[in-house]
Amino acid sequence: MPARLPSWAWVTGLTAGAVVAVAALAVQADSGPHPTATTAAARPTASASASAEPSPEESAPPAVPDGSGTGRRIVYALGDKRVWLVDASDATRRTFTVWPGTVSPDPGSYTIGSRTEATTGSDGVEVENIVYFALADGISVGFSNAVDGSSPPPAASGAKTGGVRLHKADGDALWKFGTKGTTVTVVK
Repeated sequence: MPARLPSWAWVTGLTAGAVVAVAALAVQADSGPHPTATTAAARPTASASASAEPSPEESAPPAVPDGSGTGRRIVYALGDKRVWLVDASDATRRTFTVWPGTVSPDPGSYTIGSRTEATTGSDGVEVENIVYFALADGISVGFSNAVDGSSPPPAASGAKTGGVRLHKADGDALWKFGTKGTTVTVVK
């Protein structure tokens, strides 16, 4: 009569086999192709509609504006309503359009002074990834995105808002890139 293996031996053998199989799959996955992130984002339309629905991004994103400095920085073009995240080698890591508030900073160089994970915006919308970089007309100016991903409604008559609203994915990217002390260059 053959000897019977105890149950602990079976469990140990099966566990060891599973660990080896998972390790082999991890090595195989690591050596395969990896997905890459794209820099394309939706852009707000130029229409005056209350919905401000984004339209498809152009095929080749625009270059970082001349005169926006060098090195790692965030570039914000007021006229284009566009932001670029630029790394230390002056390569664009991401570019996207934004919805500016009613108050904008003057062109120049600023520094991110504070960051807030989440709050309620002056327009009553729950916002997150708030990165403050300037003060204009007594209003704090900063980038943020709506928690629910919505675009901002048109500002109420006479309301002063300094929030530069981003799409949710762009807000996440800017939050990761724009640490305290990061330069923000504002151009016309």
